[in-house]
Amino acid sequence: MPKQFKYRGYSLEQLQAMSMDEFIRLLPARQRRSLQRGLNPQQRKFLEELRATKKSERTSALQVKTHCRDLVVLPEMVGVALNLHNGKEFAPLEIKAEMIGHYLGEFAITNKKVTHGTPGIGASRSSMYVPLK
Repeated sequence: MPKQFKYRGYSLEQLQAMSMDEFIRLLPARQRRSLQRGLNPQQRKFLEELRATKKSERTSALQVKTHCRDLVVLPEMVGVALNLHNGKEFAPLEIKAEMIGHYLGEFAITNKKVTHGTPGIGASRSSMYVPLK
């Protein structure tokens, strides 16, 4: 039997049935303060688009694109596929129950590991003595 998801002792169905105020009380301080201040217009528009896509039957074909990296993952978002901007491109993201309470930006990394190549001609004084092929 697979382990059932619980967030602070509540199942996903219980979290989705809660009002926004009840859910906010369960969150850690930073996320709670962020949501108590209210949603900015960009976040509000994104949530409206998200609700519209959940109501439509073809949710897999229609993905919501967003730049809202500072929005806390809410229980109503679970199961939605979206594209989150990482500063360069839109990274695909499937929202799972374990993501509840985290910020969206945590799931689309903004920097890549740097892999240095071989130094080119004129890169340094020592490369002057590297034989050319």
